[in-house]
Amino acid sequence: MARSTLYLLLLSLLYITITVRSAATSSSSLSFIRSSCRATTYPALCFQSLSAYAPSIQGNQRQLAQTALSVSLARAQNTVSFVNKLTKFKGLKGRETAALRDCAEEVSDTVDRLSKSIKELKSMRSTKGQDFQWHISNIETWVSAALTDETTCVDGFAGKEWMLPRV
Repeated sequence: MARSTLYLLLLSLLYITITVRSAATSSSSLSFIRSSCRATTYPALCFQSLSAYAPSIQGNQRQLAQTALSVSLARAQNTVSFVNKLTKFKGLKGRETAALRDCAEEVSDTVDRLSKSIKELKSMRSTKGQDFQWHISNIETWVSAALTDETTCVDGFAGKEWMLPRV
């Protein structure tokens, strides 16, 4: 009886220790993410998008970048699918259909550029110096182009004449 009580006590202590450490790690990782997101154009959206990944990010800048790119890629892939579905709506004018198709193409380019950025980041695990800067420059260029693609897509819908019919 005493052994089983001692065993349960040790298991309980172990569980509490793991839970406390996990909470502390998660809390510091969330602070790291919040701090990193402050430098972005949309800090609240950045934090909301990445906070669920705090346990895997754990204050690691490379993991934060990898996660941010992966989340962005997944959202871009969903956007391509959504925009392609919009082109199937009945009652669209020719200009609306063309704008949607252009948008789908722009967002498809975004998917390609984000995919390249993820591969580039993964390939530079141990690079340093000029090689490191070259890889970072590639990633910055592709991400910048992806943002331009998104802006071009949105700009195609400026004005009231581009309002989609209600479903």
